[in-house]
Amino acid sequence: MYITTMEKLRDFMFKYYPIIIAFLTMLYSIGLGITGDTESAQYSAHWPGTILLFAIAIRQRRKV
Repeated sequence: MYITTMEKLRDFMFKYYPIIIAFLTMLYSIGLGITGDTESAQYSAHWPGTILLFAIAIRQRRKV
């Protein structure tokens, strides 16, 4: 069967959205650190790990 580009993109985003969001939050934290706002950078540095852990937990619950 022929799979359109939009279907491939949708499948990719559904599978990898937590990694993409975690990467963007990591870049946000790095940007804050570079601009000198170290307190906010340290606070937001925990977001990527939390996002990935929640994604793992949600996917495990879906399989049950």
